[in-house]
Amino acid sequence: MKKEDYRFFRENGYVSLGKILTDQEVVYYANLFDLDRAEKQDFWFDYGNYQTVNYDVLASTPEFDQLIRHNRVMEALHQLMGDELCFSEIGLRHMDRYTDIPKHWGWHRDGKHLMEHPLRIRNVQLMLYLADVDETTHCFSISPESVDQAILEDKDSQLQRGGICNLYGPAGTAILCSYSVLHSATVRVTEKERKTVQVYYGHRNQPYMANDSLIPNQFWRDHPDLEVRAFYGVINDKTRKYLELAGSEDHPTEQVAKFLYQLDYQHR
Repeated sequence: MKKEDYRFFRENGYVSLGKILTDQEVVYYANLFDLDRAEKQDFWFDYGNYQTVNYDVLASTPEFDQLIRHNRVMEALHQLMGDELCFSEIGLRHMDRYTDIPKHWGWHRDGKHLMEHPLRIRNVQLMLYLADVDETTHCFSISPESVDQAILEDKDSQLQRGGICNLYGPAGTAILCSYSVLHSATVRVTEKERKTVQVYYGHRNQPYMANDSLIPNQFWRDHPDLEVRAFYGVINDKTRKYLELAGSEDHPTEQVAKFLYQLDYQHR
């Protein structure tokens, strides 16, 4: 990450890394996305705001670990957050063609700022596009916020001060943003689908962020690389409850889905 990119994040709460995936990588991950959505339907559910999602991606398609720990992403995250990074959550999100109410939003912050951090970062979200995003498609939108500005909890006040920045780019584009900055999916009348991979990262010395994503044994317990085990080692209650229910052994994907369905943490 260049100094100007760090400065831009400091002044706006987000930064686009541009197209970080090669064309071959885009094809590879888009194919994984499509296969997961077609063949692992037990993991997908209606999220609202015209989106369907899978948050247990590491269980349904563990190959997405390669994208979570992509070199370009991790390099930038270390510069923004520090050295002790951890995995918090991953979601595959699909937004279909849309012909109803014209452009609208669902503005929100995912959580509180971490005021003792130089950039007030508690968690960072990676938004990665697996389809081209422009003025004719659904997109990710942010209301920019500087670390030097007071935090405005009222959404309308923040939108009036920061305005709206719609983030576009070709498939393979990656955006990093503080999860505390006001943001939304922008829903547009369009004939084009939106496919995104959305990953959250945190600090190892902070509590886990959410109970949405199961962390399978192969990453936090059994991975041969100690650093990878530490990266995935901030275990959430969903993972602990899964282990209580299913036991410590590994299970086929179909059986994992059945166990997950029994947990109270699934938003179905």
